[in-house]
Amino acid sequence: MDELTTAGRFAVWAIPVVFAITLHEVAHGWAAKLLGDRTAERMGRLSLNPLHHVDPVGTLLVPGLLLVFSHFIFGWAKPVPVDWGKLRNPKRDVALVAAAGPGANAVMVLLWMLLARLAITLNDAFVSRPLIFMAAAGIFINLVLLLVNLVPVPPLDGGRILGSLLPPRLAMRYAQLEPYGFIIMLALIATNLLSMLLGGPLNLLLAISLDIAGIPPGILYHLMGSGT
Repeated sequence: MDELTTAGRFAVWAIPVVFAITLHEVAHGWAAKLLGDRTAERMGRLSLNPLHHVDPVGTLLVPGLLLVFSHFIFGWAKPVPVDWGKLRNPKRDVALVAAAGPGANAVMVLLWMLLARLAITLNDAFVSRPLIFMAAAGIFINLVLLLVNLVPVPPLDGGRILGSLLPPRLAMRYAQLEPYGFIIMLALIATNLLSMLLGGPLNLLLAISLDIAGIPPGILYHLMGSGT
């Protein structure tokens, strides 16, 4: 299998990454709306138009640099605004709104698996190969976003879910970690603890998902520029 060019790799990764980060944020907004907060709707953030969710650093700069230097794309969108005080049952609903993002990523994993199966069934020389590559990228990026966002560090989704489950006094102390959440995540990455924490679950879920989708695992090496 020929290795993808930089342009081909960008084309394969771009759509899955944009959908993964956009729908993740939109899911938060829709959940908040259903639970009583229409802030995101009033600000036009429930749109599926990626331009409404672009973060100059997370959506443009970081993915571009990663593509050039690592041949892998990762990024994030602008967080959807949520007024937690407007939720009908804040303690419960904070967890539900937070869980909606990773939930959307889980649904997208299933949809990319179905697309891969369709592409294999079509068996078209010009259509199936790009779709299978794109499906593999979609499965991977959504699993990464799902797991990373479930890390129990505020303001990540996992941190908000855990905070909503804690007793009020402990939850208030836990929430005080939020200003340091980015620093904590950088430390976890720099010390390789994040990779140690998520590597096993990611590899297991990835292997299961690719197997069900009928995608050869070696395709990911080509997507990341490691194929031969």
